[in-house]
Amino acid sequence: MKPTIKIDYVSDVACPWCAVGLGNLNQAIAGLSNKANFEVHFHPFELNPNMPKGGQDAIEHLTEKYGLTADQVKANQSNIRAKALEAGFAFHPEGRKRVYNTFDCHRLLYWAAKEYDLQKQADLKKELLNTYFCLAINLDDQENLIDAVIRAGLDKDRAKEILKNNEFANEVREEEATYTSAGISSVPSIILNNQYLLQGAQPPESFINAFEQLIQKD
Repeated sequence: MKPTIKIDYVSDVACPWCAVGLGNLNQAIAGLSNKANFEVHFHPFELNPNMPKGGQDAIEHLTEKYGLTADQVKANQSNIRAKALEAGFAFHPEGRKRVYNTFDCHRLLYWAAKEYDLQKQADLKKELLNTYFCLAINLDDQENLIDAVIRAGLDKDRAKEILKNNEFANEVREEEATYTSAGISSVPSIILNNQYLLQGAQPPESFINAFEQLIQKD
């Protein structure tokens, strides 16, 4: 009987390295699917919880946040695009245009796990990352979120109801508080079997090594 490895993936839809890490994680899981079962749970983290509606120009935001020049930011984005492509995400060649708050995205992801299952949550996570980084469109426009819901195969009318009524806001804030109080301050943070923490966009090989150690312990 194959062991089951539980993976808690703490991340933000607006984090490019979270997309890279997820793609690499999925490659590692695919490579070891004959040795173990994998149970992936997505948990919320907001990089910009106080970002107002309308967001901020991405280059402006990143130069202010990291103290870089616009050229340095563009060089970094080019590097991330190359890493993302290797991980299975074709980021928009011109990059994301603005930085947004992602709270509504996290409410929808919570709903997907609660009322569907982990696979549908994973499908929606991928489509929301595609919305922001590959299509490079507005996360504040709820129609764009609904389009992601449709592509993931979830009920668009239920999603509209959730967005309109601010459902699952308390649940998402509680989850965020749980992980920040546990010391999570950067993403992606990946917790294996409630015990082992990996941080950053690890390459597939790092995930495979960690998984193989857990399989041997089982």
